Amino acid sequence: MSNSNVVLVTGVSSGIGRAAAEQFVKQGCRVFGSVRSIANASPLAGVELVEMDVREETSVRLGIQSIIDQAKRIDVLVNNAGTTLIGAVEETAVSEAVALFDSNVFGILRMVQAVLPHMRAQRSGRIVNVSSVLGFLPAPYMGLYSASKHAVEGLSETLDHEVRKFGIRVALVEPSFTKTNLDLNAPQAALRIAAYDSERATVSQAIQMNVHKAPAPESVAATIVEAALGGWKMRHTPSGEATLLRRLRRFMPAGPVDSGLRKTFGIG
Repeated sequence: MSNSNVVLVTGVSSGIGRAAAEQFVKQGCRVFGSVRSIANASPLAGVELVEMDVREETSVRLGIQSIIDQAKRIDVLVNNAGTTLIGAVEETAVSEAVALFDSNVFGILRMVQAVLPHMRAQRSGRIVNVSSVLGFLPAPYMGLYSASKHAVEGLSETLDHEVRKFGIRVALVEPSFTKTNLDLNAPQAALRIAAYDSERATVSQAIQMNVHKAPAPESVAATIVEAALGGWKMRHTPSGEATLLRRLRRFMPAGPVDSGLRKTFGIG
């Protein structure tokens, strides 16, 4: 792809999305970034902000149409917007799970369905979905978040088979812990079952410790830019822990991987 691409990144208010938008600008792309409220958003040099809520279909379609009206095309869609949740599976209300999937999975579905008619018409495009190492690994007390990312992985792989005949490819970016406000201030399930209190607290503390020592979002952003503008491959893991985890999952026996994961979360 050339550097004159029109790129849309969702969720550029902070963290990975903001860093990715900045790096696309440095690559010479015309960059649009979605925020829920332009009035409350901080300006981002070189990025044209678009008010869009991935949880609302009308908002998505109006936002996409406004970009088409201005730029006439969308070459790259980066689905970054999403949320997280900490809590045992038994503690997680169905309503909380639905809200999580509405952002992390159905938000991507809305974006893809709004963008694909334009990419099909231009016979080219790249869709990059930000997943997680929890898209191929479990994580105690993050069961519904992990489930949502597993869903993103299945959706992405299937979609790639369906759209490649139109010149469109789909890629996944799978980061591990990243130092962002979303991870530092992860919401917790409202219901607390006493039987899980001690272990949940241990896991929450382990998550905080790992986030504090994690790399800044710029490293994930660089991987997103490569997935969007470089040669196609399905999965991209930022160098470091994420790449190591993917190799361990692929080549190590299940037992040691399971033990190592429990140790990471403080319950080994």
